[in-house]
Amino acid sequence: MTIASVDWDWANVVGLIGSGMMVVAYAYSNIVQEMNFTLFNLLNLVGSVLLIWSLTVHFNMASMALEVVWAIIALFGLFKAIRSKSA
Repeated sequence: MTIASVDWDWANVVGLIGSGMMVVAYAYSNIVQEMNFTLFNLLNLVGSVLLIWSLTVHFNMASMALEVVWAIIALFGLFKAIRSKSA
């Protein structure tokens, strides 16, 4: 399989953008000295939602289960980060 043989439909492009966002969040968490949890969780949430959308077109049960759980955890973390900022 070569890059030229990849089906570059919207689902694949959106899924790659979502994956990229999650990789950026992971790299960010390992590079910075003091983490912004709102940014970290927002990147993870948006990335997982984009991947979930992509998976509705090119379905894979294991990936869908992972992304749904990832989104739930990111949503919980985002609420916690926002709540701690307002306290």
